[in-house]
Amino acid sequence: MNINIPLICNERELRDKAKMLREKWGFLGTHSDSFQLHLLPEHLALEQVDDPKQGLVFVDFVSGGAAHRRKFGGGKGQSIAKAIGLKSGVNLDVIDATAGLGRDAFVLASLGCNVTLVERSPVAAALLEDGLERAYLNLEIGGWMQQRMQLHFGSGYEYLKEHQTDVVYLDPMFPHKKKSALVKKEMRVFQGVVGADLDAGDLLDVALNAARYRVVVKRPDYAPFLNDKKPSMSIKTKKNRFDVYVKKAIPANKS
Repeated sequence: MNINIPLICNERELRDKAKMLREKWGFLGTHSDSFQLHLLPEHLALEQVDDPKQGLVFVDFVSGGAAHRRKFGGGKGQSIAKAIGLKSGVNLDVIDATAGLGRDAFVLASLGCNVTLVERSPVAAALLEDGLERAYLNLEIGGWMQQRMQLHFGSGYEYLKEHQTDVVYLDPMFPHKKKSALVKKEMRVFQGVVGADLDAGDLLDVALNAARYRVVVKRPDYAPFLNDKKPSMSIKTKKNRFDVYVKKAIPANKS
């Protein structure tokens, strides 16, 4: 989705950084009636101009919901951990080929996985990079974040064609039901600027080739199987399900 999005910066001390971000990511627009980015002292944030009550969208791995889920989310007993195949003493390499705002990747990294986040949207990638840079500096989580979470800007499809990994994780953007209360405000904003992944079906085949052990696809509970391909099993949650395509068992001595 090609959006000529402006990056606004009113802080004198951040102007050099703003210039660098505009050039790096192509945020060269001067005006938009729909979306704009703000470089603030706290973070880089996305705003929906024509609906400001939605609030600013930014990536925060250190506090808020991410910290709460890391501390109280259920550890390896939660559904995403079961879907990925986490087991005690096993460190898995995971490619999250549709990284988005990086929430699920962060959960997996906090549980010990080494996660490569692949994101093709410049807006999403810039927000992710900003969140990762701040998290890398955090005294509590920075050490393992630097080891376990790395960002690659580009097409998930192209990346998977060139790389092998233990598990591929896919969470393609799916058109949500219009009046769904399950779609959080910030995800509505994010979806508006990133758009739906209309080529998501192509990802599954290349993911199955790239994964040694399994591919996990996160879907809304009402969505069909990706590419109409029946999974080996599905793990259901209140709002979503994880469709798991098993290639072979994960060995107990994998390290």
